[in-house]
Amino acid sequence: MQKRILAIVISISATLFLASCSKEDDSTPAPKTKTELLTTGTWKFSTATVGGTNVNALLQSCQKDNILTFVAVGLSGTLDEGLTKCNGADPQSSPFTWSFASGETVLNISTPLFTGGSNTFTLVSLTATELVVSQNITVGGTAQNAVVTFIH
Repeated sequence: MQKRILAIVISISATLFLASCSKEDDSTPAPKTKTELLTTGTWKFSTATVGGTNVNALLQSCQKDNILTFVAVGLSGTLDEGLTKCNGADPQSSPFTWSFASGETVLNISTPLFTGGSNTFTLVSLTATELVVSQNITVGGTAQNAVVTFIH
């Protein structure tokens, strides 16, 4: 009888032990939100196209070395001029505010990032290492789509 009680106690203990084990170690972490992706690290210019044509060579070095930092708290950020400034009188860094719109498909920035550009960008893609935005610009009287890629 004692052996039977001991076997039942061991069986119940084993069942409770196994049931209490969690599978959290096997779970995949939740994907990062767009705000988390945008505000992790600094963004540097990689490439730009207008109307599907690469225009990297047409941009000034002082524009291509700028660094963008987005901060989640207060939806603020900083545009740093990098090593070279286009205008020596410009401050080294300028603050901006930002927000998402239209279901996080539009990125509004309080200051244009490029001469002749606007404050509103369509979010083409956003990953942990790449930010791709686009906006329509007018070049020589013709509306064209500009696509700019930033990387970490």
